[in-house]
Amino acid sequence: MGDLEDLTRLPDDFDGHVRLFPLPSLVLFPHAMQPLHIFEPRYCEMLAEALESDELIAMATLSDGPPNPQDDPPIDRTICIGKIVSHVQRDDDRHNILLVGIKRAQVTTEVDAGRCFRIAKINVLDDLYPPTGMHGRSQLRADLLAAFGEVIPASQSVQQGLSELLAGSMGLGPITDIISHTLPLPVPMKLRLLAQQDVDRRAGLLIDFLASGAVQLPSAEQQSGGSGAHAPLPFPPPFSSN
Repeated sequence: MGDLEDLTRLPDDFDGHVRLFPLPSLVLFPHAMQPLHIFEPRYCEMLAEALESDELIAMATLSDGPPNPQDDPPIDRTICIGKIVSHVQRDDDRHNILLVGIKRAQVTTEVDAGRCFRIAKINVLDDLYPPTGMHGRSQLRADLLAAFGEVIPASQSVQQGLSELLAGSMGLGPITDIISHTLPLPVPMKLRLLAQQDVDRRAGLLIDFLASGAVQLPSAEQQSGGSGAHAPLPFPPPFSSN
């Protein structure tokens, strides 16, 4: 757990301001990895500043609603701060980066900092582990992994990964976040899970949603045998190239 905690720790001099990278339909979670392809000039400038300083970029999800005072597209107020763990610059001034989510956060206000990209002041939303749930948390973890196992394809490699999760020491919070990021959940549900600080409630919400049958993934046979325009998508899904 020490390595995971080190990876998801904010810098000691973090001042509560983040660079925003808004995208439609993308919700990053703490502890999850997200590859991104960056090419728009303002976001290349944002990336350059991040690489020269704290290596942080906050992923925000575009939403319906009125623009902010700077006439920028609206975003959901719950975001995830990501840390750059890999960067490859291509010859055509495009960049491939890999982010790991480190903290969920709430935007309190956007700041006009004289940059071509958006800056926000945020409150960090740390995971809460209520003492009242301590004795039932192991069972909650087992119930979540069982519910996850019911919806993922029964292929040998996927089930082996699930078995490793079952046998490992990863806590309920990181497991809930990784599953929430990995599965093709509706964006409103992902944002609801991201906004929930209480780890027990977050896990319970995800278990209930998985048990409802709302998540339907192709079987291993469908993945290998599907063809044509209506072939099922693979699981895990391919990386985003935004």
